[in-house]
Amino acid sequence: MQITAVVLAGGRGTRIADLYPDIPKPMVPVCGQPFLHWVTRWLVEQGITDIVYSVGYRADQIARWADDNRHRWKATLRCVAEAEPLGTGGGVLQCLDLCAGHVLVVNGDSLTPVGLGPLISKASGSDGALLGVKVDDAGRYGTLRLDKDGRLLEFAEKRPGAGIINAGVYLLSRSLLEPFPKGRKLSMEEDLLPGLIARGARLVCEVAETAPFLDIGTPQSVGQAEGFIHAHMGLSDL
Repeated sequence: MQITAVVLAGGRGTRIADLYPDIPKPMVPVCGQPFLHWVTRWLVEQGITDIVYSVGYRADQIARWADDNRHRWKATLRCVAEAEPLGTGGGVLQCLDLCAGHVLVVNGDSLTPVGLGPLISKASGSDGALLGVKVDDAGRYGTLRLDKDGRLLEFAEKRPGAGIINAGVYLLSRSLLEPFPKGRKLSMEEDLLPGLIARGARLVCEVAETAPFLDIGTPQSVGQAEGFIHAHMGLSDL
């Protein structure tokens, strides 16, 4: 399976803008590196070395970082800038021309550093796969509703209590995404994936029972980021 990772790195991060007013959210420094460094390092450790960053706010900062770091991991790092905000789905679609036969979509502001082997295996036997994480309190996140075989039925609303949350990691056939219109603002969770389900696509969920998960969308989670990286990624470079 030939895989290109599309990293969604276009967000400003309005909830943490007071902390970092002049940089895009994926460039928030954590342990001496932009958070995007740790997302990229995880991908490369999983054997994904063809990476496209979908960029928007302060795109030049991420483009310079990619140019400076492409030789660090012997990876292909490219950026596609959106002229106006396209949402998560629109950001993926604008990168399709640079993608291989399968597209691994991840967020540039969250990290679930698990092995991707089970996700790849499930995607190879279906139309696509996504990563879910069991948490004790899903109140901050939308939850996933699955059937007994792990097939995705829908994205549910945020609600307190235990649940399976969406880790924002998707592995989809490029051919599944190509019919969607480019250049329009679309959401992965509200438009693309529900559209695929409505068309009968079989999307299965790989549920990680104890996977570490962090997003840096709030001041509190930014404050937790350094400890998270120390605990789950280490600090030695590849």
